[in-house]
Amino acid sequence: MTDVAIIGAGPYGLSIAAHLQNLGIAFRIFGVPMHSWRNRMPAGMSLKSDGFASRIFDPEGSWTLRRYSIEHGLPYQDVGYAVPLETFIHYGLEFQRRQVPSLEQTNVVSLSKERNQFALQTAEGEWLSARRVIVAVGITHFGYVPSQLSSLGRDQVTHSSEHHDFAAFRGLRVAVIGGGSSAIDTAALMHESGVDVQLIARRGELLFHSPSKEPRPLLQRMLNPRSGLGTGWRSRLCTDAPLLFHAMPLRLRLRAVQRHLGPAGGWFIRDRLIGRVPVHVGAEVTEAVARGSHVHLTYRQHEAGGTTVVVDHVVAATGFRVAMRRLPFLDARLRDGLRCVEDAPVLNRNFEASVPGLYFVGLASANSFGPLVRFAYGAGFTARHLTSSLKKALGSASSEPVAAAV
Repeated sequence: MTDVAIIGAGPYGLSIAAHLQNLGIAFRIFGVPMHSWRNRMPAGMSLKSDGFASRIFDPEGSWTLRRYSIEHGLPYQDVGYAVPLETFIHYGLEFQRRQVPSLEQTNVVSLSKERNQFALQTAEGEWLSARRVIVAVGITHFGYVPSQLSSLGRDQVTHSSEHHDFAAFRGLRVAVIGGGSSAIDTAALMHESGVDVQLIARRGELLFHSPSKEPRPLLQRMLNPRSGLGTGWRSRLCTDAPLLFHAMPLRLRLRAVQRHLGPAGGWFIRDRLIGRVPVHVGAEVTEAVARGSHVHLTYRQHEAGGTTVVVDHVVAATGFRVAMRRLPFLDARLRDGLRCVEDAPVLNRNFEASVPGLYFVGLASANSFGPLVRFAYGAGFTARHLTSSLKKALGSASSEPVAAAV
């Protein structure tokens, strides 16, 4: 028996584990460190978030990307520098080694609940019990593929999160569907990898963030204060008052999550895409038909008739949608006991779902706590607030040793 089990070892799982350890709460954490970042994002990309906001959180707040970069002689700026994905991955791995050495690098394949205890089984077949479970799986399992592409087989359509490199697509014709950063990064990096790629976006135009600059005039700082989500008062409120967001009516919360910080590429990728990759904007995909080894993809632009392109593969860079039914380790009875809105769990102020003792963080908590928790920067608030509430719920610090198995 352990007090807390954490499923997932990305920025959220690692930050929470570091805080639990500091509080003396017995826990076990399972997962491959930085899995989504290492396997579900394209090699060669850069983070859109500024350096100061691209971090994982230890209780003292000392193990930052700035510190890691200085120690390893890497370029770094708090703002205005595009952090390479590989740098962030290695920073996360170093954080894990230093702050969460107890990580068990295996996956949880089954989670159920009997009375007041949870039962978990690992991929190695070990069973353990936990009083509380934190699900910190990030974007894993939540890749969304539009219904227009549902008739295609796995060899003809994949989600962008299924690819880390594009060597297998060299010499092939590929259509990337989407207008956000995932689509833009994928199309640009595919082109640089020697892929014959084109981008089809429903949006009327592609948007790109502007590079951050410091210092800024006082008036700009007042009108558009900086936050971990960028500049502007709405973003600042999202970072500074997630509990106020939680108190808002559901309808307003859902709208804010959908609309704030919409699809846009980083400033640093624009010149690597525009003028190099064919881009079709205002294009709504209406049909995708497999004919032999090829895909005939039809899209409609504005009032014009349909246009059909023939490709070898389609990559759906169409974002992520939380869906509890897509978490394979959740026991059916446990899943059916969850109160959900749009298949995302309804959470109380402490990240706890309607099943007592079960918590969801990261993307799965966005409808409750806002855009902040869609990004790594939200791991700080989440870890502090959640572990503080667990400390109170569990009473004093646990003195029980962490059991090996039950």
